[in-house]
Amino acid sequence: MSDVATSAAIESQLEAHRAELTGYCYRMLGSAFEAEDAVQDTFLRAWRGFDRFEGRSALRSWLYRIATNVCLTMLGSAQRRVRPMDLGPAGSGRATDPGEPRPEETWVGPVPDSRVLPESADPADVVAGRESIRLAFVAALQHLPPRQRAVLILRDVLAWSAQEVADLLETSVPSVNSALQRARATLAAANLTATDVYRPMDEEQTALLARYVRAFEAYDLDALTKLLHEDATLSMPPLPLWLRGHDDIMAWMSGTGCGCRGSRLVPVVANGMPAFGQYRPSSTGSGHDPWSLVVLELSDGRIAALNHFLDTARLFPLFGLPDRLG
Repeated sequence: MSDVATSAAIESQLEAHRAELTGYCYRMLGSAFEAEDAVQDTFLRAWRGFDRFEGRSALRSWLYRIATNVCLTMLGSAQRRVRPMDLGPAGSGRATDPGEPRPEETWVGPVPDSRVLPESADPADVVAGRESIRLAFVAALQHLPPRQRAVLILRDVLAWSAQEVADLLETSVPSVNSALQRARATLAAANLTATDVYRPMDEEQTALLARYVRAFEAYDLDALTKLLHEDATLSMPPLPLWLRGHDDIMAWMSGTGCGCRGSRLVPVVANGMPAFGQYRPSSTGSGHDPWSLVVLELSDGRIAALNHFLDTARLFPLFGLPDRLG
């Protein structure tokens, strides 16, 4: 086989694992961009060492070993990523200063489902995959020490056996079980709120999203209020301000946030949840410019959280959203 054909064969084998490895690295790192960098580093290391691999173990397990080492190295010098709700109490909807933007590496960021979830014909696998990349779950993972984080993801999300994880981390099964027990206890203490993942065939969810789009694009705050849980939250990374409850959210939207009036929404899917690219009316008077990626958290037929990610320069290309609407 020629060198070109050999290279193409290796590349094909590696690419078959890209989505699941990106999903693993995203859960580890909390950033879609860092996850893609980690996978590229993993593939580069695998490419260089492929002639020494020689099938001594399953290719998938070998790639996960490399990816885990890459992530652990990256986490060794990184601060823990958070959501605005982790930084302090809710603010006031009548605030005129949302605070100085924090650096990107402060935040748990959104990710397109298509980048991190392998295609599956089994609806149960699709739902399970979406649940494991919910923003709240990924944020909770960041509270775990890196090796505990790896153990919990491999055991509880990817369903690896304790022996497989022990082999990957070059440790013992009792050590893996102990780390898993501690990680589960930490997540249990976090009291993660159950939210509904995106179900495009669910008529009730589809109707809720349609009502949200109509209310937001018309900027009908009364109609929008009826769609929210009483203790719903609104956040706007990279701004640290976050709000809780009807009164503060509506006060913000009718006051400082009123520039969103006249916006248009383009649907996407992020973190297993319905999301939209939001475009505000352009200051030029023509068309609409990117403003935020809105990720909705739904629960019991209402909206539990509105997450507005404002870094559109990086997020809109990631999600395949147009750079403006005419």
